[in-house]
Amino acid sequence: TQIDGRATPVTVEEYRERIAAKLVEEAPTLDSFRARWIAPSQRSELLSHLPEQGRSANIIRQLDEMNDYDLYDVLGEIGYGLDPRTRIDRAQAFNYKHEDWLSTLPPKTASTLKALAAQFASEGTDALESREIFKVPDVVKAGGLIALNALGKNPPEILREAKERIFAA
Repeated sequence: TQIDGRATPVTVEEYRERIAAKLVEEAPTLDSFRARWIAPSQRSELLSHLPEQGRSANIIRQLDEMNDYDLYDVLGEIGYGLDPRTRIDRAQAFNYKHEDWLSTLPPKTASTLKALAAQFASEGTDALESREIFKVPDVVKAGGLIALNALGKNPPEILREAKERIFAA
């Protein structure tokens, strides 16, 4: 890592401690971390303040063989002691724990949100924010953007609520 502008070797544990300290400095609680993670611009800013401008999280994910985990869980474990969940587990928990909420929505809207959760399971947070998400065949088949618009809310607002529920699951 860089220390005083020089590349300096550190142990993996020291590297984790540096990440944890910076995370907690930027977002003092798990709730504040979650809130920043859900907002793309705030997440990007948070990651840019971590050692190596966020590449550190990917390094730890590789070292810990956590490729099936979203960076949210990798960082949540490092900074806040979060019990990490795989992306698949998070998506399944979303469908199960928020079944009551999903059942209050029009069927196609609920199907679209479940399809979006499946995309999260496959690709992680970034997939939910891709401009291409509403072109993914499973999302289109479920109802897509039209189904989200049927709620009469702004689709990004619905997506934000779904992300809050995914990361709280």
